[in-house]
Amino acid sequence: MASTRDIRRRIKSVKNTRQITKAMELVAASKMKKAQQAALAGRPYAELMAHMLAALADRVEEAQHPFLVQREVKTRGILLVTTDKGLAGPLNANLFKLVAEIKTPVKYAVIGRKGAQFIARTHRNLLADFTVSDRVAFTEVKVVAEFMVKQYLDGAIDTVEILWPRFRNTLVQVPTLLPLLPLTSVHDVVDDLRSGAGQAAAAGRGLENQMIFEPGPGVVLDALLPLYVNREIYQQVLDAKASEHSARMVAMKTAKDNATNLLGDLTLEYNKARQAAITQEILEIAAAQFAS
Repeated sequence: MASTRDIRRRIKSVKNTRQITKAMELVAASKMKKAQQAALAGRPYAELMAHMLAALADRVEEAQHPFLVQREVKTRGILLVTTDKGLAGPLNANLFKLVAEIKTPVKYAVIGRKGAQFIARTHRNLLADFTVSDRVAFTEVKVVAEFMVKQYLDGAIDTVEILWPRFRNTLVQVPTLLPLLPLTSVHDVVDDLRSGAGQAAAAGRGLENQMIFEPGPGVVLDALLPLYVNREIYQQVLDAKASEHSARMVAMKTAKDNATNLLGDLTLEYNKARQAAITQEILEIAAAQFAS
């Protein structure tokens, strides 16, 4: 049995660990709530864009836009969204498993240090890596989206896809691969935006036939489709941040609960060791008294 001094040292260490993990749990919970609110705040923007694109859909020749041209896929382009820090449970590992299953030629752009380290460590083709803050400013994500679009238009990649942990709820984050470019049709883009905007999108559909576009529908479509790609990438990065903070909160809560259980076991062990030491001292005193 370990000495009481060693057990006291372990109890102190476990208490410190529990205090740290509890603080990290509270911080992650606060950040998770803010990330969820930020993701919901994008719905009115998606609703308005859906109305405008729906009004444009029947007034333009879709095949003229480079985002709508279907071409042979030789090299895929995937934007991998991971965390900068660890202690987020299996969140990143689940994404990396999905990456390992991809056997076709791929060039990666990465948001997050963990993803960049994995791509470099496994000798995959890394185009660029980016970092974004916890608040996820649109200007930060716009740089990433513009980089991916430029690579697509230059022919370096034939698709633009995003791989991120989709936020379902606090306990469930699902690794998801979403194709962005090339787009199938403007109508599919409208359906996607409306599904993201929710029921509120149906309320304003009567306004679509009343819209007038200047200088012309084609020019407006050329401006809106890049905005759609930027919006989709921004929305999924917000979603990934909500997943990150949720996974970290659950991991820290589990660590805190384990520390509490271990603390109980150590306290019981300490009391037993202390009782055994006291009993031993009493026996030695009694033996010395008897011997004298």
